[in-house]
Amino acid sequence: MNKNWLNRLSWKYGRYAIRNLMLYIVIGQAVVFCFGFIMSATGLNIYSMLSFSTPDIMRGQVWRLISFIFIPPSSSILFAVLAMYFSWLMGSALENEWGSFKFNLFYLTGVILTIIGGLFTWFTTGIYLNLSLFFAFAAVYPGFQILLFFVIPIKAKYLALLYAVFLIFSLITSGLGDRVAILASVLNLLLYFGPQLLDRTRQINRRSQWRRRFR
Repeated sequence: MNKNWLNRLSWKYGRYAIRNLMLYIVIGQAVVFCFGFIMSATGLNIYSMLSFSTPDIMRGQVWRLISFIFIPPSSSILFAVLAMYFSWLMGSALENEWGSFKFNLFYLTGVILTIIGGLFTWFTTGIYLNLSLFFAFAAVYPGFQILLFFVIPIKAKYLALLYAVFLIFSLITSGLGDRVAILASVLNLLLYFGPQLLDRTRQINRRSQWRRRFR
């Protein structure tokens, strides 16, 4: 998106931004995870009550339009804790870099695109929306080192490439709802980082042309 346009919006509406947005989302996911763990003993599934479902939304269960983003990324305690921790870490870093308003707008745009896609496919998920934070983080902090499996140091930009492979595989093997959710998260990233990618591509082309002329 155009930086000047974003700056004008931030100056005008910045006071309405939710500070520490990712912290609240992660806390919500943790609460849902705990309730899901407790309620599973009774045979109830809280995830099914909160998941996105267009037919249920049409029947008046409008909370599903937003509650789906609070569904934890996994039923495994270890994986869920790690995923929520990294979501908070990367979301907080992006908010510190961009400011609360711009981060709110980035996340809200992703939510809206995901909802629109879900209304047409009757189902969607917030997993790819939260995972898209990693792509954004890698674009802003490409050299940041993450300990893979708590042992192997690897830069964020290389993990982003691995995640891109995972998304391509998911697009091929997943159902329609997941595919649309993936495309929504990618479209959101392109809205914010597409101009930067175009600028870098142009710079690379200019350098290549200059080198050819010099030779």
